[in-house]
Amino acid sequence: MNVIIHDLTDLQFQQIFPQITEDTQVISNKGCIKNCIGCFGCWIKTPGRCVIKDGYENMGSILSQADTVTIISKCYYGGYSPFVKNVLDRSIPFLLPFFRMIDNETHHEPRYKKSFQLYVYFYGEHITQSERDTAKNMVGRNSINFNVSKHNVTFFKSIEQLCEKKGEQ
Repeated sequence: MNVIIHDLTDLQFQQIFPQITEDTQVISNKGCIKNCIGCFGCWIKTPGRCVIKDGYENMGSILSQADTVTIISKCYYGGYSPFVKNVLDRSIPFLLPFFRMIDNETHHEPRYKKSFQLYVYFYGEHITQSERDTAKNMVGRNSINFNVSKHNVTFFKSIEQLCEKKGEQ
């Protein structure tokens, strides 16, 4: 299964992805996502599932079925947009509450043995080199935490440039 997490408008998304296959799960902003409250309910009360019922409580399960995850996000100071960051925060049930050391860094233990490939497309008109470096570093650390088998980060100046690139593929 392919998963696409994005912060685009419906029109922008349709321009980039005019046809979506049945094996693709699209996670977009429906205006109802609530913030993770750090209650650990997804680890203690309902293991693997967020306790907040807003349509985004199954993110751990969705990621566990993914072969590829594509994230399209406006770059905010070297990070994800607020919506995409919130989706990733709500994906914490994908992980276990236990830790492991990898390259002298502390990361969560994976709940699922399956790994996926991660492709992140950042867009923004004035992304500085420092923001690019921060974003690449963050995606790298996210990839370790989410047990990603391969990841790639690409930057675009605009949605239009992203549309052109996707049209070439």
